[in-house]
Amino acid sequence: MAVPNDRLQDRAPGVAEKPGQSGNSPDPVRPPEHVYRLANVSCADCAAKFEDKVKRAPGVLDARVLFGSSQLIVVGQPLSVDELERLGAFDNIKVVAGTDAAAPEVCGRGDPGAGRAPWWAEPRVGRAAMALLLIVAAHVLQGSGAAPVTSTAAYAAAVLLGGWGTFKKGIPGIFRLDFHMNALMTVSVAGAMAIGYWSEAATVAFLFGVSEALENHAMDRARRSIRSLAEMAPTRAMVRREGKEMILPVEAIRIGDVMIVRPGEKIALDGRVIRGRTEVNQAAITGESLPVAKEAGDAVFAGSLNHSGAIEVEVTTRAEDSTLARVIALVEKAEAERAPTQEFVNRFARIYTPAVTVLAVGMALIPPLVWGAAWQPSIYEALALLMVACPCALVVSTPLAVVTAMGVAARNGVLIKGGIHLENIGHLRAMAFDKTGTLTLGEPVVTDVVGLQNMTEEDILRVAAGIERYSEHPLAGAILRAAADRGLTPGEVEDFESFPGRGARGTVGGAEYWIGSPPWFKERGVDLAAVDHRIRGFQEEGKTLVLLGRRDTVTALIALADRVRPSAREVVANLKMAGIGPTVLLTGDNQATARAIGRTVGVDEVRAGLLPEDKVRAVSELRQWYGRVGMVGDGVNDAPALVAATTGIAMGTSGTDLALEAADVALMNDDLSKVPFAVHLGRVTLRIIQQNIFIALFMKTAALLLAFPGWLTLWLAIVGDMGATLLVTANSLRLLRVRLSS
Repeated sequence: MAVPNDRLQDRAPGVAEKPGQSGNSPDPVRPPEHVYRLANVSCADCAAKFEDKVKRAPGVLDARVLFGSSQLIVVGQPLSVDELERLGAFDNIKVVAGTDAAAPEVCGRGDPGAGRAPWWAEPRVGRAAMALLLIVAAHVLQGSGAAPVTSTAAYAAAVLLGGWGTFKKGIPGIFRLDFHMNALMTVSVAGAMAIGYWSEAATVAFLFGVSEALENHAMDRARRSIRSLAEMAPTRAMVRREGKEMILPVEAIRIGDVMIVRPGEKIALDGRVIRGRTEVNQAAITGESLPVAKEAGDAVFAGSLNHSGAIEVEVTTRAEDSTLARVIALVEKAEAERAPTQEFVNRFARIYTPAVTVLAVGMALIPPLVWGAAWQPSIYEALALLMVACPCALVVSTPLAVVTAMGVAARNGVLIKGGIHLENIGHLRAMAFDKTGTLTLGEPVVTDVVGLQNMTEEDILRVAAGIERYSEHPLAGAILRAAADRGLTPGEVEDFESFPGRGARGTVGGAEYWIGSPPWFKERGVDLAAVDHRIRGFQEEGKTLVLLGRRDTVTALIALADRVRPSAREVVANLKMAGIGPTVLLTGDNQATARAIGRTVGVDEVRAGLLPEDKVRAVSELRQWYGRVGMVGDGVNDAPALVAATTGIAMGTSGTDLALEAADVALMNDDLSKVPFAVHLGRVTLRIIQQNIFIALFMKTAALLLAFPGWLTLWLAIVGDMGATLLVTANSLRLLRVRLSS
């Protein structure tokens, strides 16, 4: 299964590719990508080492381990399960559900974390508890004056029980000279026992076992934020096939089958309602808090909850192609587009571990050999330093926060396509908006009807609706709706003729009428001097004018306006309060209408009369002036401008393939208020990542400084190392509390 991170194929000329943007090469031949689902991926540093090993495998062009979602992406030649598990044997990494992660796994079924026992019931926790009892018993034996061999035996048993899982993975690594976290810990514990520090060795083994169990539990909680998305869709559904009703697994349901969904049941697959009426909670897809009315002809999505009525739904997509499945796949794979911060941390970690390991070896050898210091204290201090050589806290600082944030965003109907885009949206300095369908509802309505030659409003709408009935222009639909709302029947039209982009003509009731824009009437030589002030007045109010008239006169003015979204003004105000400025309206509409909409919503700047390439130039100019610029559009018509922006945000994209692929951030419904939410989430994530990096570096630096005067003990080293990892993990989980109202 290919990772769905392709970008728009047709980029506007001169638009530079964004960092992290991929898949736009004109060469249609792309290396195949293979996705594997992994188990036992609990250590970020070990995951990075596993990634490096896979990259060096024959036939592999590139590889990415997605630590947050426990997946591996291999570009190039696919690897067998046996080969991958051999490469991951140092940390007991396993491949689950076969070679390529098939659709059921993408949708969450078969997830390695599903059905796992509570963390406190795992065998390693039980072994750690027994190790603690043995450590206490050893201390009691030492204090009671018992023979030293008895306390030593108790400590040795505690080491074996507490460090069993570590030693199983660490000893093979030592023989291969592969000094990952478990190997470093094994060397430290074995060294402590060799120089007679049995109490410290047992304490370190116990603390490491407990810390690892807690870290895995915290990681599991973070991964559940993504896994919970998959659990929103049922695995079985009732289907009517060949006149019989049957319950089938979703994988066995075909396109065209009819699902029967009763009140209170979840919809298993995307489809179209063919019978019945109900209200559906589709928060799983769009993040909408209120149920949405559905009737025959309306689309419904997998994972939605049917509220009130029984409906029959014709299936339109397979399980693996449903909107929910694609959202889950995009969220899971989003970690592949790593943020610059994560790339920096990974590069730093590759240098840090070897450097500290060499320093520890030097600390063990140089003082005794050069200055004649005692061997035992030097080795002890070196072993303590070796424990802080593992960069787990630093490596996990970014991906865990990113995965948690993207899970939170997806549950609120905001799809962020990668860590780089999450970081970018947190850095935005300016925001550009399309007008139609973004700041406005995109549904023009008739606001004024003005008769000029004794024509009543009803006569005007009846004639206009009769002619516009044959037109496909959006304004024609608004005029037809206005006539229908007043209970008017469109007039019968003869001799109809359309002039695309300008207007139309036809004979109604024996009289010839023309309908179209003011510029078209001027082109035809009609004198508009008598109505010019009215036309300008309506345009200054942000309205669009349609003229109705005879061959050389104007008989009526029909004013239409696109309604501003109720939330638009508040959204712009919230963005300004967040420090984003300027806010800019980019539209192809006329200057007067654009200025009126701009005043209503409160944007700082209005640019009107823009073609798609003009919008691209405008966004590029904003990027030159302000650096990182967001663009909010409808995801299709504004695609070139979305690509040109640092962060392209597509509106109302549920079920729209092009928008899902083109945008960096996709709002799964038309809720504009989710733009400030996405910016807020991006900024909170950036703060947490910065805090995580500070925590990790502070703890490591403190340990290094304590090592030189000899103040770093083994138990303090393990507490500092694993404590940093647990603090970073817990800090990242704070993102789960971010809400749409934030």
